[in-house]
Amino acid sequence: MAHTLPDLPYEQDALEPHISSETLGFHHGKHHAAYVSKMNAAIEGNDKADLSLEDLIRKAAADGDQGLFNNAAQTWNHTFYWNSMAPDGGGTPSGDLGERIERDFGSFDAFKKAFADAGATQFGSGWAWLVVKDGKLDVRKTLNAETPLTEDGVVPLLTMDVWEHAYYLDFQNRRPDYIDTFLDKLVNWEFAASNLKSSGQ
Repeated sequence: MAHTLPDLPYEQDALEPHISSETLGFHHGKHHAAYVSKMNAAIEGNDKADLSLEDLIRKAAADGDQGLFNNAAQTWNHTFYWNSMAPDGGGTPSGDLGERIERDFGSFDAFKKAFADAGATQFGSGWAWLVVKDGKLDVRKTLNAETPLTEDGVVPLLTMDVWEHAYYLDFQNRRPDYIDTFLDKLVNWEFAASNLKSSGQ
């Protein structure tokens, strides 16, 4: 069964002025769509066609099928990224997530620094993640299409795309400014809190 490109969870201009409609048009409508199309072409007519996206990613990783992994993981990563942002995002998380950030990082500011550093120091293309493993929150960074889904016991809570096409039209080479804007104006703490709750950790 072919996978489909999911709609954005908000209107294409909903993240302005922080991320432009033009950026989302290219990023979702061209880049994300291309990953879905190439993934579908790679699984058409074979035994992988009926796998869920998550199982497809894990099987491609286990089989060493880098081409399929890249397109499947980028399909999943991008959908997760859209949901990691919200039109009225940013601010400070509350409830269990807020308390656990304070506990595991020492303070919310310490978390922000760790997350920003992960995004800023990811050489080339990749992602910054807030994850939970064994009941403890942690920050990760991954290269290219890599995703925490392939790590046993690791549950992603939110992600930030630091491929240049995620921000270049709006921020040019100022990746740190994009990261600060993501944390201060865009991050969807309700999505992260929901993922934490459903993780059972």
